[in-house]
Amino acid sequence: MAKPNNTKNSILSLDKFVDGFSAPGVSFEFFPPKSSESEKNLWDTIRKLESLSPDFVSVTYGAGGSTRERTHNTVKRIMEETNLKPAAHLTCINASRSEIDEIAENYWEIGVRHIVALRGDPPQGLDAYIPQTDGYRHASELVAGLRNIGDFEISVACFPEGHPETGDIDKDLDYLQEKVDNGDSRAITQYFIDPAVYLNFVEKARKRRIEIPIVPGILVIAGYEQFLKFSALCGAHIPDWVKKLLSGLDDQPQTRDCVAVNISTEICRVLRQEGIDQFHFYTLNRAHQTEAICRILGVGTQTPNDKVRLAI
Repeated sequence: MAKPNNTKNSILSLDKFVDGFSAPGVSFEFFPPKSSESEKNLWDTIRKLESLSPDFVSVTYGAGGSTRERTHNTVKRIMEETNLKPAAHLTCINASRSEIDEIAENYWEIGVRHIVALRGDPPQGLDAYIPQTDGYRHASELVAGLRNIGDFEISVACFPEGHPETGDIDKDLDYLQEKVDNGDSRAITQYFIDPAVYLNFVEKARKRRIEIPIVPGILVIAGYEQFLKFSALCGAHIPDWVKKLLSGLDDQPQTRDCVAVNISTEICRVLRQEGIDQFHFYTLNRAHQTEAICRILGVGTQTPNDKVRLAI
């Protein structure tokens, strides 16, 4: 019997790890439920992911402000029933400035101190965004308005592949600069699959002296066909290698979910090696995939001052 190869250069050696990484900070995005069944699923997810101690969790606002009450009720319940810090999405769509200000004031009164300030998507049936005549026209104006209401922590969106309406990265950086000038706290990116897309965007932002945290948004991929359609709408490029891995797996959901976890984990792993220590997960209200990715990254598995070992 051949003797095992115990040298450090062995291809199977456990020394092929990188030491010294603390677990990253994470945050999670949820969407408000539409039915009693989806409400149960959401709260199962929230309670499952609460154990990972995220920095905050955000609750989305539907196109055209269509989920306003459900968003508010979900945020309020998170405040009352969990130890999580909720961030409420707020958009400029279909509301006057006074209406939006009143919503923000109500959030402040119940203890919400974090707002995700967005322009918002047009209501269903409209192809183009039309600013409200008596409302906030853009997210940058909304940021300025929120600053007049309370000392909110304000997160905004940014698009490393350009906003889907323009596809222009430089224009998106112009808009991001306006938001920064008006007082936002951080930017959270649209999801991307190629880590180079994010790193190039951040490099361009830093050259413009945009110094706020730019947190990578990581999508928890569910159905492959749904993923293709959504990526086409939001302008996210899907590399061929990802298509090859996921194609044909919608009828094998357990296998698909395992592959999807590995794709998202690989994106995070590459970014961790580049020094990125915060991730925002678009959970799609799915706990098991999100938790698996976070556990692999060391989130929820460490005691203070522990270090994780990232496989390379």
